[in-house]
Amino acid sequence: MQHSIVVMGVAGCGKSSLAAALAQAEGVRLVEGDDFHSPQSRDKMSRGIALTDEDRQGWLATLGTLLQQPGGPMVLTCSALKRRYRDQLRAAAPGLRFAFLEIGRAESLARVAGRAGSHFFSASLVDSQFATLESPVGEPGVLPLDALLPIPQLQQRCSQWLRDQEIPA
Repeated sequence: MQHSIVVMGVAGCGKSSLAAALAQAEGVRLVEGDDFHSPQSRDKMSRGIALTDEDRQGWLATLGTLLQQPGGPMVLTCSALKRRYRDQLRAAAPGLRFAFLEIGRAESLARVAGRAGSHFFSASLVDSQFATLESPVGEPGVLPLDALLPIPQLQQRCSQWLRDQEIPA
């Protein structure tokens, strides 16, 4: 794996599960983007208040800095819902790839509701995630994936895609 990859999508799409499997399979670092939200942003989300672009700005800058750290490629989880968020991460890490987990609203809501109590994200925010999402399909370096496929299958497809993307030395 020559370049870092962001596993992205709306809440409940399976970012953390796929990212963990992919990082293990590729032998690279896993960085959970949610770990870098400010306490204020976590509090807002737990109360069902959607984050603004301003709320996300510092978080995205932090993730960009993490992508620039030495240590080789990583797998990063980040919703990356808007094109400008993805472009900000791309600017920090040229060659950055994105695995986009596509999921429907009903499936997302069921998954988020099912993890209530174990995650700070409120199920009441699922609609705002879909309202904010600017699909990355068609952007360079993006692999769309069906989030309802089993994680091992998603990991294999992603690993193969990353290998196909590499430029021979």
